[in-house]
Amino acid sequence: MRISVTPPRPGTWILDGNQACVEGALSAGCSFFAGYPITPASEILEMMSYRLPDSGGAFIQMEDELASINATIGAAWGGAIAMTATSGPGFSLMQEGIGYAAVTETPCVIVNVQRGGPATGQPTSASQQDVMQARYGSHGDYEIPVFAPSTTQETFDVTVRAFNTAIQYRTPVVILTDATIARTREKVRIPDQVWVEKTPRQPGPPGNPAGEVFRLFSPDDRGVPPSAVFGEGKNLLVEGQLHDEAGVRAGHLHDASAAFIHRLTRKILDNAHEFEDVQPFHTEGSSVVVLSYGSSVRPSLEAVEMAQTNGVDVGCIKIVSLWPFPDLTLKRLLKDARLIIVPEMNSGRICREVSRVVAGTAKVVSLPKIGGELHTPREILAEIDKGASSHAG
Repeated sequence: MRISVTPPRPGTWILDGNQACVEGALSAGCSFFAGYPITPASEILEMMSYRLPDSGGAFIQMEDELASINATIGAAWGGAIAMTATSGPGFSLMQEGIGYAAVTETPCVIVNVQRGGPATGQPTSASQQDVMQARYGSHGDYEIPVFAPSTTQETFDVTVRAFNTAIQYRTPVVILTDATIARTREKVRIPDQVWVEKTPRQPGPPGNPAGEVFRLFSPDDRGVPPSAVFGEGKNLLVEGQLHDEAGVRAGHLHDASAAFIHRLTRKILDNAHEFEDVQPFHTEGSSVVVLSYGSSVRPSLEAVEMAQTNGVDVGCIKIVSLWPFPDLTLKRLLKDARLIIVPEMNSGRICREVSRVVAGTAKVVSLPKIGGELHTPREILAEIDKGASSHAG
């Protein structure tokens, strides 16, 4: 169930990406934040430290990122709309907790403002090196939604959507920004009203006199279990081991364990079309397409415009909902493509997913850039011109 609410600060503002993330979270009803300072995500923590108490929420600075993700999970089960934010090394430390949030189906939002790695890496430089970690960073089989905004405005919009997705599908959701988005100040419009998800809590037997356990993991026809929190007399059992619909350990039962993992992954994969966001620009009939996500989108779009001005038939695709990967939509949008160029600030991670999707119907060219600098439009334009010339020949 979605309701319309008034954000705390509607209007048009000049914000950077971290500020836009905070405004999006507060507009979506975020009422709890736990975190530990780390560049380039620290401003989110700092702003939450005074904005949340002002709006009746709770803020806590934890001793590290392990404690931060676990506090976020605990707060969600206490009834809060919960969030944490970090970067590189902190995101690595959170992986065990993210897996726990996935298996307990805890609705929460984790923001990773990416910087160069591995290890301490490049604290003040941008990267897109965590795209695979965001998908499968924790151990075991699971699927969680991951969004990658490309502008400050989109960071606000995506943050609202991330909270809605987390609540609607009872799942942790990851937002991947980076140091470039975090530091970019530009105009952001915060609407007078935003739609936020308010899943009604399920009624439980008052007091549970017979000790009955609420079936906290009994799915509806979408594969999504009911919403409930501690302290309402439902005798909730939240368990990190694989469990049955009442939350009772079932890891020793092979069929039950397999069925649970199947539902956990299908819940996200089968409903991904509801939160999928893939935006094409002039791709219809284009034989050359630049496919991008996150910070790489800006120079990609500029390069495409420059190429079109020069008479080159080229389009662009922006992926905002990075995981689950939008296979079917990309197959449709890339049906006319014969050359696909994938610029990304890593060694070429999403390029492999694109190759898998097109399965040989088009040539896929990786345009990686590592070291902390964003592609320039001319670097991408040079690859477009080279590819277009080769394709024409």
